[in-house]
Amino acid sequence: MSTNLISSGTTARQKVNLRTPDVMAAVQQQVESHYRSDIIEKVRRAGGIISVGDTTVRLAKQFGFCYGVERAIDLAYAARKVFKDRRLFIVGEIIHNPEVNHQIASLGIKNLTGKNKEADISDLGPDDVVIVPAFGTELSIQQQIKDRGCQIVDTTCGDVMSVWKRVRKYASESATSIIHGKAEHEETKATSSRALGDGSGHYVVVLTLADTDYVCDYIRHGGDKQAFLERFKGAHSPGFDPDVHLQTVGVANQTTMLRGETEEVQRRIRQAVLDRDGPELAEKNFRFFDTICGATQERQDALRELLNVPMDLLLVVGGYNSSNTSHLAEMGEEKLPTYFVLNASRLVSATEIKHYDLHE
Repeated sequence: MSTNLISSGTTARQKVNLRTPDVMAAVQQQVESHYRSDIIEKVRRAGGIISVGDTTVRLAKQFGFCYGVERAIDLAYAARKVFKDRRLFIVGEIIHNPEVNHQIASLGIKNLTGKNKEADISDLGPDDVVIVPAFGTELSIQQQIKDRGCQIVDTTCGDVMSVWKRVRKYASESATSIIHGKAEHEETKATSSRALGDGSGHYVVVLTLADTDYVCDYIRHGGDKQAFLERFKGAHSPGFDPDVHLQTVGVANQTTMLRGETEEVQRRIRQAVLDRDGPELAEKNFRFFDTICGATQERQDALRELLNVPMDLLLVVGGYNSSNTSHLAEMGEEKLPTYFVLNASRLVSATEIKHYDLHE
């Protein structure tokens, strides 16, 4: 697999294959030393169950990094090895996992955006290399980097790019994208920028079913435009007019949302359009495409299966700002005491766990 390294203007840099056998052999050795767990491998070999004394630990059948994340991490490590004497930067976090982001920073890769920003895009030049994370990035940021003449290592997940293709199609058909996701999440911001299409497209982001019902009510009956825009402040396209731009809609989503919730979002919006327009026009005025990440679904399904087994508690391990991990913790909370922890250091003693409260 090769990675395109792109410059500004019409002249593209020569393609550079970061995944040559020698580079990837070194990368795999380094990645395994950072992320492989002998204990986890032992439990996996035992069928996902291990007992110590009167305590039994079960692992979900699917967990850990998905292929898209593994690829992004591999490419970041490979970029450091290939561009040994170049400055390397990344647009935000490569994924929402502090342990991984710490390792990326230890490679000398500096952050260009977010709360951990270490450099500015305006400081970049043609000799610099910029990594786009698995979430992708907004078109405006990508263009700024291209304009600086930088080489770009794009690690955007293929599932995310499938969503981009879908919302661009909606825009080309004058359909507004209703995006189920978190408006401030990097992936959703990247998707929203593509939903503008050639500049004439529109979007609104709904996070909850309450948000969805609000949009559905407006589709059916209209309402107070200013109240709508205020409710979705920061979560709609420039110039969005609910009286105009909810006539033809298409549903998309942040790939890491709960499948069942996204399906409910699309069902409710479809019903609202059906109620307003009738069956014939609704076929024209509503579109939907399943854009839930396959790996996300596998992990949710694996946890659902695990939760069918009687257990005393559930530990969910991962970054507190991870959408994927947060949803797994939400699923666990519905069934049994669930502790969302960053790493093993949060297991303080046999009687104390320092965990993240999703509801604070």
